[in-house]
Amino acid sequence: MSRETLPVQDKNVVLFAFRGDPLCFVHVLLNGIDLHERGKQGLIVLEGDAVTLVEKMAKPDHFLSKLYQQAKSLGIIHGACKACSAKLKATKAVEKEGIPLIGDMAGHPAMGDFLANGYEVITF
Repeated sequence: MSRETLPVQDKNVVLFAFRGDPLCFVHVLLNGIDLHERGKQGLIVLEGDAVTLVEKMAKPDHFLSKLYQQAKSLGIIHGACKACSAKLKATKAVEKEGIPLIGDMAGHPAMGDFLANGYEVITF
């Protein structure tokens, strides 16, 4: 299907990234930025191993740094899992980058909160 034939949706989108694989996360960043530019919010929530990428992406020489900085400047990185950041020793790096630690569901962000507010949830 081409873009022209796709049905128009009014929902905002939140991308939950669980994998710590940079080659997977590049798609999270690209899609988050693209969705934002299309007016669909394109929020990003870092969960699981993905929280460990923050310290790496913050370094200017990392291949994801430019996209990461763009996503941050657009304000689409909604937060990082509080529980996973603690378990994987990423809390300090996440806080240093100014990313909110979130998680009212036993320390984890609840997808249900986004669904209740009309968001479509996509997981990576």
